[in-house]
Amino acid sequence: MITGVKRLLLFAAIASVGMTGVAHAADGVPGVDVSNWTGEIDWPAVAAGGGKFAFVQATEGTNYRNPLFDSQYGGAAAAGLIRGAYHFAQPHESDGRAQADYFLQNGGNWVSDGLTLPGVLDLEDNPYKERNGKNTCYGLSVQDMVAWIKDFTAKYYEATGRRAIIYTTTSWWRTCTGDSKKFAANPLWLARWGSEPGELPKSWKNYTFWQSAEKGPLVGGQNAFNGSESALKELANPPAEVRVSGRAKGRTSYSVTISNTGPHPVTNVKLSGRAFGGQRVVKAPGCKFSGTAVRCVVGELPRGRKATFTFTTKPRKAKGTVGMYVTVGSVKLTLKAR
Repeated sequence: MITGVKRLLLFAAIASVGMTGVAHAADGVPGVDVSNWTGEIDWPAVAAGGGKFAFVQATEGTNYRNPLFDSQYGGAAAAGLIRGAYHFAQPHESDGRAQADYFLQNGGNWVSDGLTLPGVLDLEDNPYKERNGKNTCYGLSVQDMVAWIKDFTAKYYEATGRRAIIYTTTSWWRTCTGDSKKFAANPLWLARWGSEPGELPKSWKNYTFWQSAEKGPLVGGQNAFNGSESALKELANPPAEVRVSGRAKGRTSYSVTISNTGPHPVTNVKLSGRAFGGQRVVKAPGCKFSGTAVRCVVGELPRGRKATFTFTTKPRKAKGTVGMYVTVGSVKLTLKAR
């Protein structure tokens, strides 16, 4: 028996941008990052000065919310900037899922409005060493830190369908995660002040954002998106995506599952199939069928949900290869049995 798993982007996919290995400086698309310490901001002036995006601190740990978050976050959007929220991690205080949940409930949730970037997990040197008595890595071992980050990012993905952006320095990542390679799916926001980003942590072959200075000419930190303005917009509004899998359960039974693995609900997903090997379709619940052909339509599939179709066939011969060809959008599967 043969199974198949493929993915289908329902509209233009986001192309990877950036360099591999040691990254080099690039102008990119300018943006800023701000927090409570930045105060009230003249966002129209930021936009007029060329700023295209902003990251705004929303939360820290599970007991701090930026009191200026609403005005800063809303003001950036009102001025036409693409914006995202970030969470300053306190890994020693509570587990990753708890902090992700606090972030989601206090400004970090992603919405499909074309203006919202995925949320950011801010991981950096412990600034409260004298207060909490912890080291740079908040007292966590490499293994515990990697597990903590996994918990945070997994919770965020479950809630939004987006991969949280990770803000960090190469030095901190090497020291506190052992230069873990487990987070390549999460966009990197690299912090390195200077004229070049320098060497990247091993999880990443390119950076998505680069913070090159603590203060910039606009307001707050100086940042650049590593790509075009259109690619930045695509990061805020990614394509819908479905995963198509199928298997032959035997010579007379086949199943196909369509899973919505992207951040958007999808509608009007069409499946067409054709039996081969001298057999015909005799049963297909929820679908139309005639002879060797079958057609199914998923009217609406919410994010994180799936639809499974089962087809029963009647072979003309007891031996020989039989199966079904299945097409969902641009995805084609061949399910075979003997």
